[in-house]
Amino acid sequence: MTSLKGKTLFISGASRGIGLAIALRAARDGANVAIAAKTAEPHPKLKGTIYTAAEEVRAAGGKALPVLCDIRDEAQVMAAVEQTVAEFGGIDICVNNASAISLTNSQATDMKRFDLMMDINTRGTFMVSKYCIPHLKKAKNPHILMLSPPLDMKTKWFEHSTAYTMAKFGMSMCVLGLSGELKSAGVAVNALWPRTTIATAAVGNLLGGEAMIRASRTPVIMGDAAHAILTRPAREFTGQFCIDDKVLYASGVRDFERYRVDRSVPLMSDFFVPDDDVPPPGVSVQALPSVGAA
Repeated sequence: MTSLKGKTLFISGASRGIGLAIALRAARDGANVAIAAKTAEPHPKLKGTIYTAAEEVRAAGGKALPVLCDIRDEAQVMAAVEQTVAEFGGIDICVNNASAISLTNSQATDMKRFDLMMDINTRGTFMVSKYCIPHLKKAKNPHILMLSPPLDMKTKWFEHSTAYTMAKFGMSMCVLGLSGELKSAGVAVNALWPRTTIATAAVGNLLGGEAMIRASRTPVIMGDAAHAILTRPAREFTGQFCIDDKVLYASGVRDFERYRVDRSVPLMSDFFVPDDDVPPPGVSVQALPSVGAA
C-alpha cells in the first residue's frame, strides 16, 4: 500500500506542528482526518486551532473533522472517537501526538506540571489507543503510531528532566506492550521520533528560540516518515522504534537537505536519540548539549 486515500486517521494534538504535518501528508492522499485537540481559540504563543488545521487539511485534499478534545478527560476521548466513527464510518489509524513538556529537574518540577505530563503523555496515549482499538480491529491495515522515543535507558536522558522523560518513555512503553497485545489481531503499533530538533513551537519557545529553529528540520520530515510507516503492511511491521530519516532512507529517500530550515546551520540532534544510532549517508548532526525537544 502506498496511499492513505480513504483511510481515517484519529490524531491527537493535530492543530499544529508535527501532528498537523502528519495530517497534511495524509490529506494529500485523500485521507479523512479527525483533528482531536483542545485549541479552539487562537493562542498568543502557539499558532493554529482545530479549525485552522481542518481548513489546511481540506485545502490539501483531505476530509477533516475538528474535534475539541482534552485527552486527559475520558468522556471527551470516548466522545471524540465515537464522533469520528459516526462521521467517517470507522478508524484505520490512531496517531498519539499530543504531548506536554517541562525540561526541569526534580526540585524545579511542581507536581501540577508532573501530573500534566503524565496525564497527557502516558495516560492520554494509553487512553486514546484503548478507545480506538475496537475500531482499529475492524480496519484493513490498522496502525497505532506514537510520537515517542526509543527506550534508551540511559541516566543522561533522565538526570536533567526525570518527570518529562518518564512521561515520554511511558508513551514508548505503550508501544512495547500494545504491539505485543495486538499482534495477533493484526494491529501495528510503532513509535516515531526525530533525529534532529524539529521547528515547532516547543523548540522555538523552550529550547533556544530562533537559533535552535534554524538548526532544525521542518515538521514535513515527520509527516513523510509517518506516511512511510502507516502505509506499511500492519502484520509485517510492528513494535518498532523508528527514527524519521532512517525510515525515509529505507523507503528510498536520499535528499534530506530539503527538510532543513537553514542549510547554512549545522543540524542539532534531538533528545533521546541513542548514541549508536547512525544517521543515513551524508547526514551530519551535532550532539545536543543537555536538553531536548518535545
